[in-house]
Amino acid sequence: MTRGIGDTTELIRAMFDRVSQGRADCPYYAKTELLADYLQKNLPDFRIHKITQRPEVWEDWLKDVCEKNKWSHKNSPIIWRELLDRGGKGLLLGGYNEFLEHAQLYYDVTSSMTTELMMVIAQENLGAHIQKEQEEEGLKTCINPLQVWITSASAPACYNLIPILTSGEVFGMHTEISITLFDNKQAEEYLKSLVMETQDLASPVLRSVSICTKVEEAFCQAHVVVVLDDSTDKEVFTLEDCLRSRVPLCRLYGYLIEKNAHESVRVIVGGKTFVNLKTVLLMRYAPRIAHNIIAVALGVEGEAKAILARKLKTAPSYIKDVIIWGNISGNNYVDLRKTRVYRYESAIWGPLHYSRPLLNLIFDSQWIKREFVATLKNLTATGRQFGGILAAHSIATTLKYWYHGSPPGEIVSLGILSEGQFGIPKGIVFSMPVKFENGTWVVLTDLKDIEISEQIMTRMTSDLIQEKLVALGDKIHFQPYQSETELHKKDKRISLPITDDSQKEQVSDEHKDLVPHEEKNPVMSDAADFLNQIPQTTFEKPQSLEFLNGFEGKTVES
Repeated sequence: MTRGIGDTTELIRAMFDRVSQGRADCPYYAKTELLADYLQKNLPDFRIHKITQRPEVWEDWLKDVCEKNKWSHKNSPIIWRELLDRGGKGLLLGGYNEFLEHAQLYYDVTSSMTTELMMVIAQENLGAHIQKEQEEEGLKTCINPLQVWITSASAPACYNLIPILTSGEVFGMHTEISITLFDNKQAEEYLKSLVMETQDLASPVLRSVSICTKVEEAFCQAHVVVVLDDSTDKEVFTLEDCLRSRVPLCRLYGYLIEKNAHESVRVIVGGKTFVNLKTVLLMRYAPRIAHNIIAVALGVEGEAKAILARKLKTAPSYIKDVIIWGNISGNNYVDLRKTRVYRYESAIWGPLHYSRPLLNLIFDSQWIKREFVATLKNLTATGRQFGGILAAHSIATTLKYWYHGSPPGEIVSLGILSEGQFGIPKGIVFSMPVKFENGTWVVLTDLKDIEISEQIMTRMTSDLIQEKLVALGDKIHFQPYQSETELHKKDKRISLPITDDSQKEQVSDEHKDLVPHEEKNPVMSDAADFLNQIPQTTFEKPQSLEFLNGFEGKTVES
């Protein structure tokens, strides 16, 4: 419910100013406003000025005004009188009843408005307030365009993201944007060519596009910050080193965003490596805006829909409500219990809004448990197919939902900071079902039949907690979660007798990781496998974060 304040200003020969402020949807304010309009129309020296505000602002505003002037008033409207030519302290007249008495005493005028008419005018005030706010926002946008910053702008995802942002589909055709491409000095020549190509789009919503390679200028007055996979040429040999290598850049970004960005900045983290970890680290180093930092999970959701669509021989866009739980770029759980398929060609056919549960259409349950899970896990682990197009589309769609709301009734997966929902430990970034509305998101805790088994939940949360602890130096080694059953099977496999070289060659692939240490170096092999999964963001050759060198060894205040 929107409330407001209305200024009723009376300027008479003695230079007195009477001010009346109240809720826009308040019927008593409506009656006061009508009486003030009548006085302004019939008295040559009587003028009125009206202002409106939203409900949460109204109550805080009233409290501040009363404290400042040492008044005691709780109801709407509030009326006081000021000496315009002397700058004197305001004199509180009171509320609705006091204003009616004042008008009758000084001007012999009263109001006979009915309650029904008061309610009608109150609703009209509410509608006028909302329309005025929208017009003011539109004017502000024309004067000050939305500042969009993209980090690691030499990444392929940035190249594919720019045309979507400049199409007007994300922020709207009435919102102008200015894009700043942020990367290291080595990428400057490539960024210049990207700027020229972006300008060639001649987009009506693009005010300007520029580049930034100076750290101290990063995120200046940014309204939106898109964090892409960072490029690095630093050689790492272990998973632990790779986790810890994310900390310096996230600390730097967090510090700069809090220092330079707009107070209402929105930060969206995308990519295919350590998405949850980078998001929670940014929250740690930018605590004031932690509530406005999210991780994109729609990429994994899109991959899952595509695999299912190929199985059903339908379009991926016809599949809705796939829920991604857990680590977006790692150990996650794809929940199909709420998934529905629209416009599916079968013996049962219905209108466009008709849908059927997906699990009722795939009769091969073993395919879901094995092939589907294995295929999606392989894509998530290696980052294959999660290229620039998918990353860009996922980021743009999430931003669109954030600003304009998600489709009504549709479930969206999003990586956010856990507050204990669904039994998830607090303090980790976890992908879960949400909906977007009114410029924010709401966790769908009221969904039924989506309980996750303790073993699956422990598997996902254990890895996320360990990633965070290892990255921050609170834990030395990362130990992937293994259930008691898996440990028992592994113990049995290790005990297999190996007598000679010919028998060693016959060991199956699934037992290769159980060969004794002298046969295989687990540290080097794990590091090699892991490094093959890390994307190298390049346009010609691997880039290094040269601009970070100036911050090495310095203390960054949070």
